[in-house]
Amino acid sequence: MTKFGVAQAVRRVEDIRFITGTGGYSDDLHFDGETYAVVVRSPYAHAKILSVDVDDAKGMPGVLDVITGQDLQDADVKGLPSLWPVKNRDGSKRAEPPHFALAHDKVRHVGDGVAFVVAETLAQAKDAAEAVMVDYEPLDAVSDARKAKADGAPLLHDGAPGNMVFDFENGDEAGTKAAFEKAHKVVRVEVINQRVVANSMEARAAIADYDADADKITLYTPTQGGWGIKRQLAGCLGIEESQVRVITPDVGGGFGMKLFFYPEHILSSFAARKLKRPVRWVSERQEAFLTDTQGRDHWSWAEMAIDENAKFLGLRVHTTANLGGYLSTMSCLIPTAAHAKVLAGVYDVPVMYLDVHGMLTNTTPVDAYRGAGRPEAIYLIERLVNKIAMETGLGPDEVRRRNFIKPEQLPYKTSTGETYDSGEFLKVMERALEESDWNGFDARKAETEAKGLKRGRGICYYVEATAGMPEESAAIRFEEGGKVTVLVGTQSNGQGHETAFTQLICDRLGIDAERISIVMGDTDEIPSGGGTGGSRSLVSTGTAIHAMSDSVIEKGKQAAAQLFETNAVDIEFNDGTFEVAGTDRKIDIIDLAEEAKSMALAGQIETLDTRETTKFNPVTYPNGCHVCEVEVDPETGITTIDRWSVVDDFGNVVNPLFVESQVHGGIAQGVGQAMLEHGLFDDDGQLVAGSFMDYAMPRASDLPNIKFEREVVPCKSNMLGTKGCGEAGCVAGPPALVNGIIDALSDMGVTEIDMPATPQAVWRAIQAAR
Repeated sequence: MTKFGVAQAVRRVEDIRFITGTGGYSDDLHFDGETYAVVVRSPYAHAKILSVDVDDAKGMPGVLDVITGQDLQDADVKGLPSLWPVKNRDGSKRAEPPHFALAHDKVRHVGDGVAFVVAETLAQAKDAAEAVMVDYEPLDAVSDARKAKADGAPLLHDGAPGNMVFDFENGDEAGTKAAFEKAHKVVRVEVINQRVVANSMEARAAIADYDADADKITLYTPTQGGWGIKRQLAGCLGIEESQVRVITPDVGGGFGMKLFFYPEHILSSFAARKLKRPVRWVSERQEAFLTDTQGRDHWSWAEMAIDENAKFLGLRVHTTANLGGYLSTMSCLIPTAAHAKVLAGVYDVPVMYLDVHGMLTNTTPVDAYRGAGRPEAIYLIERLVNKIAMETGLGPDEVRRRNFIKPEQLPYKTSTGETYDSGEFLKVMERALEESDWNGFDARKAETEAKGLKRGRGICYYVEATAGMPEESAAIRFEEGGKVTVLVGTQSNGQGHETAFTQLICDRLGIDAERISIVMGDTDEIPSGGGTGGSRSLVSTGTAIHAMSDSVIEKGKQAAAQLFETNAVDIEFNDGTFEVAGTDRKIDIIDLAEEAKSMALAGQIETLDTRETTKFNPVTYPNGCHVCEVEVDPETGITTIDRWSVVDDFGNVVNPLFVESQVHGGIAQGVGQAMLEHGLFDDDGQLVAGSFMDYAMPRASDLPNIKFEREVVPCKSNMLGTKGCGEAGCVAGPPALVNGIIDALSDMGVTEIDMPATPQAVWRAIQAAR
């Protein structure tokens, strides 16, 4: 594997260190004189803090400090910001309830931090944490967002009357009302998109080191990009951004959750600066369940107005979104703008109106989880389209066929304001039906019925809107010994970035892959970056790498012209070699880079080292069709996934193997939500499913073999022609599976079932229908 380029299914270069145990994660790092920290957390979901007595804890062996919420207030440490602005229907700004790193007045969810204990050893810190005496006055709690709206519901924040953060709208309310007035029929669904826990393999960590001479904090933490954390940390501590460095080593999974700024980032940094010693906090799994941002938690209804031919006339949607006890970094984006982006799916919906209530509850804060608003939207529209098929007697494929946006309508501006630039939705669906043997379903159904089981098939046509910062940078350094370092502003969480970016560089500059090292995750060495989120990494960094490569080639032509004593216009570049046109004079790019250093020292030219920052359109619209077949045992409610066929359109791809693996992983998470996972809080705000004993994660036996195919419809909004693939399976998986379960039970009278479709939930739906 000396050279490889775009569109080849190359195995991941980074996997060598991962599978041999030589990767370097945050918890692998240790420093001279380091201390250990533990957060004292509230056992109550809602309670006033009457007092926090830390005297006994401070006197225990090895204890260096016990920091309270009042200490942070006295030090003027600012609260964690929530960055997404939302306007209410009346044009006013959303509520802005404070969120401090440690609670000082009252706690608002189980696990809310009230003290930060720092000691010489972890055992000493844990012992001292148990000695911190907090006097609570328990208050009534509310964990359901709909109940949080009720008169007399417990109030979490004085600055959010009625617990409402925003009352958001999108679309044309009057036009939608007119469409419904002329409808032949109105079809409605009501769905719950339940709370899920991210559960990355690697837990969060915040390890802070303080350089007193430079008055600078270095924070080692697993992130999806440290630049936002750097800015927010400096703002909270009241210091300059130049006084903060964030380093992200290898990261063991993120799924959105590691994108955000957390209290422990502040606490470790504040303590390290105060004690002038390294402070390490590493989450345990119990803490992860209670304090990592969680996902989803929407209650929605949707109505579609249709004509006598089942053509869509208008869509009306309401969502009540549970935001948790505090607003996380981007929590207000997810149920509003991100949710609205693809709410009409790939269908020609002339007019639409959405309103969303964002509610505070005594639960763990909610933020982006793989797909971030788009899975919730596609689940809603695809459940609704299948309900239309059931109520009209048309096949689910036929309803979609009649309402797809046609290729000749592209670019197409949706009723939610997005502009789809490319796509052949009917072609992709027809391919998926063929790959799934759609026409052979009846024979398989008869075989299943003969076994006393029920067979159903679910179809989902999804579209995703990838996003993120519309700017990214890439830099290249030609090192001694022929090595090449490329620095990028996105952050791998295990997706294979190092290999994909290496492929792009090989393709553009003809450099052997074994020479290339990809560097990410250091805010000093890489001054700016947009991080990883919203399936943006390939489009953003790929565009930056292309711009960087163009500059290297142009500099190389100037250097080669100087070396060969000719004009730059006579220099050609091909497959890593600069040559004088029409001659045999040529030089390899690595050798030229060495020559260029000497010439640069002589003041003749620049070196080939380059940094480029590019602006681009970050939005792409990957789309595809999933067909899922299930068998359901009506006596037990046990569902078995028998077949899963996928045809996706990701435009041009860099590595087909990566694309397929991303889809597989996304489907696994989608199956987890659809059938197994439920971050359930009881009425007192206690997390009932707070460990792996109670919270069911998908296993290999829950998944079928997945048949995966692609249709290539190049994206027109970026130079690579590619569309983000990282979240697609998680968007399409739940509706495809739930639609299949409902189809299997439809002849028994079952028309609705909510996630997770556990055996008990399926059995109860059958009994209710009977």
